[in-house]
Amino acid sequence: MDRIFLSPPHMSGKEEGYIAEVFESNYIAPLGAFVERFEASICDYTQASYALALSSATAGLHLALRVLGIGRGDVVLASTFTFIGSVNAILYQGAEAVFIESDESWNLSITHLKEAIASSTTKPKALIVTHLYGQMAKIDEIVDICKEEGIYLIEDAAESLGASFQGKQSGTFGDMGVFSFNGNKILTTSGGGVLVSEKKEWIEKAKFLSTQAKEPFLHYEHQEVGYNYRMSNVLAAIGVAQMEVLSLRVSQRRAIFEQYEQALGGYEEVTFMPEIPHSRGNRWLSTLTFKNLEPLRVIEALERVNIESRPLWKPMHLQPLFAQNRAYINGTSEALFQRGLCLPSGSAMRQEDIGRVVEVIEGFLR
Repeated sequence: MDRIFLSPPHMSGKEEGYIAEVFESNYIAPLGAFVERFEASICDYTQASYALALSSATAGLHLALRVLGIGRGDVVLASTFTFIGSVNAILYQGAEAVFIESDESWNLSITHLKEAIASSTTKPKALIVTHLYGQMAKIDEIVDICKEEGIYLIEDAAESLGASFQGKQSGTFGDMGVFSFNGNKILTTSGGGVLVSEKKEWIEKAKFLSTQAKEPFLHYEHQEVGYNYRMSNVLAAIGVAQMEVLSLRVSQRRAIFEQYEQALGGYEEVTFMPEIPHSRGNRWLSTLTFKNLEPLRVIEALERVNIESRPLWKPMHLQPLFAQNRAYINGTSEALFQRGLCLPSGSAMRQEDIGRVVEVIEGFLR
């Protein structure tokens, strides 16, 4: 049988035409009209004032920390239940990562966030909050806490492009936000990311750093460390075509989730990731937990019929790399990791594909 992938790319049909325009112009380097068009499309959709197209979302997080002046000896709070790309940039800057537990929403716990801030002998300088699997964290409360405590807020919206809270797009609540266009995301440029902010000077500084921190001279002059982080015009052309169908892709992913929920939600054994009040997630991945069933057994059974699935993220505080880092936890994220499953969620999935997945899982539930 044909393989069903977890979250494969889904092209709009216009990508090749836009790429042809890039080749005709010969602007295939990290500059050109499509980079500007891509950034403008991000601003238009999210209502962010400024956007910077980059080689990855991790690059965006790194630049955000640099621009905000976070470095060695600083404390950066972060969601523990996330992918490592959300927090690696903290290490790049020599700062200390302190991990915060999840709550019933699977996203960052407000209770544990407050505890971490109150317990820290060194005032945290920033918080990187992840909107997990395309679902919004309790961002209104998080914003209020960060403002009250004088902590920079960076939104890791890598998984949540197109998600919103009270009608406002993810990535636009904090001081800076980051989106991912990696190959498995709801939209893709094959690899890439975007950094957004309401402060023009921050985006301009990030742009400067992303192009090797070259000073404005005819010759190459450098006074500080920079990076090669800009997105190419070729990949930006793909991004322009992808952004044209973002609303459709969100609707398609949400419809896939609803079909899974309708088929499996009636089983007491199954609990799907919730959606907090006043929010609309993009349902990048349809995710669930089992009450007693071992997820690995389901993963293996799905693989036997050529269907890809994955465990939920292993929390950062359980990673060997962060064995010595502080963490404010109560076991919630660890239990999610042990009991959770990511289902195939590609926006091009057919009804029969979903049926194949459901059939395998129901074989266990019955």
